[in-house]
This record gives sequence, structure tokens and C-alpha cells, in this order.
Amino acid sequence: EINLNVGCPSDRVQAGAFGACLMKTPGLVAECWGAMQAAVDIPVTVKSRIGVDEQDPEESLFGFVETLAGAGCRVFIVHARKAWLQGLSPKENRETPPLDYDLVRRLKAAEPELTVVLNGGIATIDEAAGHLANFDGVMLGRAAYGDPAILAMVDRRIFNAGTPDPDRFDVARSMSVYIRQMAAQGVSPHHVTRHMLGLMHGRPGARRWRQLLSARGASTPVSVIDEALAELEKLAASAG
Repeated sequence: EINLNVGCPSDRVQAGAFGACLMKTPGLVAECWGAMQAAVDIPVTVKSRIGVDEQDPEESLFGFVETLAGAGCRVFIVHARKAWLQGLSPKENRETPPLDYDLVRRLKAAEPELTVVLNGGIATIDEAAGHLANFDGVMLGRAAYGDPAILAMVDRRIFNAGTPDPDRFDVARSMSVYIRQMAAQGVSPHHVTRHMLGLMHGRPGARRWRQLLSARGASTPVSVIDEALAELEKLAASAG
């Protein structure tokens, strides 16, 4: 799957005339989608907001989806908030505009032949499971980023998988190998470790883990994971 994201409201994205500002030009998005789909053999999906700025959300969302569906798009991931292109930061745009799950539910009811995936503010697996009664799928963003182990819960709860939870220390050791591989290609370890801060979420030493992985910024060494694991193991031993 290739996803065309028409939901990001950041200034940098707007300066390039892509992201959420494209919701104002659904015809152009349909052309982009068509060109992308013609170039690949896998599905191209679209992720959007319910509207931007002063747009009426129902008119905006339904009209946007109608235009894209007319071009052939069949999968829509909808972040159930408006995006404000001026006056709010990207972080505020993920939190401040109110969620309207019911509007997205009405879209699915009106377009049952389309695949509609709900996104925005879903924090737990219980919430996700509840939404599956009305939607074809649910997208987790910040919940999974902040605590990647939640994805193991998805396997058990949603897909009835019997696999055990991965050991977080084993995951970290695997990432240590990956960091070294990337460093050999010129990628700074910090570009990897800054996305791993939530790995120990809810576990003893989680705060110290975040501190160790982020303290040195661009100067983060390839050994940082090994160093952090060693310290967490000492903390666990002293606590035991």
C-alpha cells in the first residue's frame, strides 16, 4: 500500500503545496491519486482530515471522498478533526480541533462500498475494538508511537494471535544491531533512537531510558542502546 497523506497542516508542508491544504482542491488530489495508482501495482490509499479552516466538515469530507472515489480510490483513512492551516501548530492540530467520529461514521454508512478507516485520538485497544463495529479499520498513531508494545495487544485482541509479547530488551538489542547497520550507511544513531523513546513505556526505568537515548542529540553514539540497557538492568537488579 502507498498512502497519499492529505492531512498534515504544518507550515513547511503548506509551503510545498501539499498536505492538508490539498483538501481545498479535491480535483487535483484525484489527479495525483490517478497518476500514482497508474504507476504501481499495489493500492494507493488516501488519508485526510474532515476539512480545513472554515469549510463545513460534512460538505468538505463528503465532497472530497466523492471526487476521489469517482477517480477510483477505494480506501480512505480519515482523521476525524478539522485542520487549521493558520494559528495552530501541528501538535495543536492533533489535539485542539474537536473530534467528530459520528461524521466519519455517517460517511461509511453513506458509502458502504468504500473502505473507511478511522483515525484520531484513539488511545486504547478497547476504544479501537469498539470503533470496529462502525468502521472497516482503525489507525493508531500517537498511541502506538508512545507505547509500541500496544501493537502486540492488537495481535491478541483484534487478530486472536497466540504469539507471546515480545521482550522489550530483546527488541532493543535488535535495534542496536540495526543502528550499527544504519551508521555504516551514514545515518546518525539519533535519527533512530529518537523514535524509540516509548519502547520502555510503563516499565521500571522508562524515564531513565528516555533520558539516556535523548541526552546527546546529534552526538548520540552507536553504543547508546547497549549503554541504556546496561543501566536498566542494573536498576532492575537493585530493585529486585
